[in-house]
Amino acid sequence: MALKDTVIRSAKPKDKSYRLFDSDGLYLEINPKGNKWWRWKYRFGGKEKRLSVGVYPSVSLKQARLQKDDLKKQLHEGKDPSFIRKVKKFDLSQENNFEAIAREWHENFKPRWTESHAIKIMRLLERDIFPWLGPLPINTIKPPEILPIIRRIEKRGSIDTAHRAKQNCGQIFRYAVATGRCEFDPTTSLNGALPSVKGGHFASIKEPKKVGELLRAIDAYQGALTTQSALKLAPLVFVRPGELRHASWDEIDFERAEWRIPAEKMKMRVQLIVPLCTQAIEILKELKPVTDRVSYANPAKVAKPPRFVFPSLRTIERPMSENAILVALRSMGYSKEEMTGHGFRSMASTLLHELGWNHQVIERQLAHAERNAVSAAYNFAEHLPERKKMMQAWADYLDQLKNEMVREK
Repeated sequence: MALKDTVIRSAKPKDKSYRLFDSDGLYLEINPKGNKWWRWKYRFGGKEKRLSVGVYPSVSLKQARLQKDDLKKQLHEGKDPSFIRKVKKFDLSQENNFEAIAREWHENFKPRWTESHAIKIMRLLERDIFPWLGPLPINTIKPPEILPIIRRIEKRGSIDTAHRAKQNCGQIFRYAVATGRCEFDPTTSLNGALPSVKGGHFASIKEPKKVGELLRAIDAYQGALTTQSALKLAPLVFVRPGELRHASWDEIDFERAEWRIPAEKMKMRVQLIVPLCTQAIEILKELKPVTDRVSYANPAKVAKPPRFVFPSLRTIERPMSENAILVALRSMGYSKEEMTGHGFRSMASTLLHELGWNHQVIERQLAHAERNAVSAAYNFAEHLPERKKMMQAWADYLDQLKNEMVREK
């Protein structure tokens, strides 16, 4: 039942604080000293919260209800009234707010990323993070303020994006710690708060017997030699699909059995050395004479050597289509839920770990970002002897899986 002014005026203090409830979560709390506080109870992100709405009689019943209505409007718009009130307490022009430091972090690390990766990160921050965390001083942000923002992304079905948002926020907080603007990274307290991405973002075959079947299907593929060669090389080198199709012959060193991918082609802007196993060398040597014989439409360009290892079927001045491997996999009977071009990386990572290879060696060969950024920029030959052994052993293991399938038949 809604409160009335007469009830409020006549309410007397008791030995303990007690409450007189109005409606929609609004209530009056009366303490033993006789002070009467308006408070509003609500839920946000699955958590119960309370806000002070003023002191009676300075704030009348009517005024308290009007304030409550304004707060409810914020709640219906998907905003946390407590968070908004906290933001208004701070000078939003200060340099140490989350958005300012995030943009500084982004600007500093952008040269190490591809342009598309840099754009993707900033788009995520501007859409999903800045509207809520942006104005707050970074050293005041606590885990309970971050979790509802990340869960909002999760609830729209974008679990992978939610994990990336948490990861990016953590990188920003750690940058703030390193530059003296923050004392700790609050996202570490959120580990385990999000469901894992089921099956990974990219479909991949990881069961050894099925890997053997896939390799035999690749050998039987009847498409263009360039596409077949790319398919055969993909599981041996397990680089990103874009890095594979943009490979150029001047990056291949047959004598040293290495493929050196320059930093500008890499996602994290750090050069990658890919040790080439004997099987990979054989594939490349078979392919090179074919690309060398391809003539240009313009006779004036005949002397120009082919650039791409896997040129387009239409012109050697462009690499093969980004969909070429996907189309080939589909023609071999593999759906998008079973295997993708990117799936060769997950396949290698999973099975190499199961085979007992050193985690750091595997991660370095995968060119993953979770390493010391400074050392990575200069020590691109990190773990190279171990990586060479691993890559040859990996290729021999794949041959074993493929041959086991042959013997079973």
